[in-house]
Amino acid sequence: MKAVVVVFPGTNRERDVAAAIVRAGGKAEFVWHDETALPRADLIVLPGGFAHGDYLRCGAMAARSAVIPEVIRRAGAGVPVLGICNGFQVLTETGLLPGALLRNAGLKFICRDVHLRVETVRSGFTQAYAQGQVLRVPVAHHDGNYFADADTIARLKDEDRVAFRYCDADGAITAAANPNGSLENIAGILNERRNVLGMMPHPENLTDPAQGGTDGLGLFRSLVETVA
Repeated sequence: MKAVVVVFPGTNRERDVAAAIVRAGGKAEFVWHDETALPRADLIVLPGGFAHGDYLRCGAMAARSAVIPEVIRRAGAGVPVLGICNGFQVLTETGLLPGALLRNAGLKFICRDVHLRVETVRSGFTQAYAQGQVLRVPVAHHDGNYFADADTIARLKDEDRVAFRYCDADGAITAAANPNGSLENIAGILNERRNVLGMMPHPENLTDPAQGGTDGLGLFRSLVETVA
């Protein structure tokens, strides 16, 4: 699997996600945000960070970068697109995913491990996990509070497009396990075609025993298996 990792001014997790892709058996190439074309790729990644310093609104300026029309075109052609943290914010700003990421409910930056429950294995991002499996993955954000109108939330649930929810260590979906106030503890969602995933937690930062665990590696292995 060959992945393209798009880098914006202020991106800071591109090397982390590239290392995770390599650990899963893939290859990664960086592309600067002002490119208007992309090399052939089996996966496009919008990594975490603070693109353009989060000015105006997280992801708003990055969503208008020169490379984004090609990202949207490739997504429309079926190429998997993964947005992590700031990348998730960019995906909502482009319209590839519905909803928005608001300020955390506590108005504080959160940087710690959380637990996620795998809500669907019907995607190329999650098929290596078990339905209902509980993962431990770090988060690091100030604007990760997922919001969408009631009709959108209902549609996401009806179409099995909620990929991950925040939960406790036993898999229970509780208010106490929700780190940022996201509606219905939503931590990651899929698009209608199920080839675009946005998620606030950082699976790339738990893909090696030296990082304290490998719960995030399944996501990248899923992608490698999907394109094999």
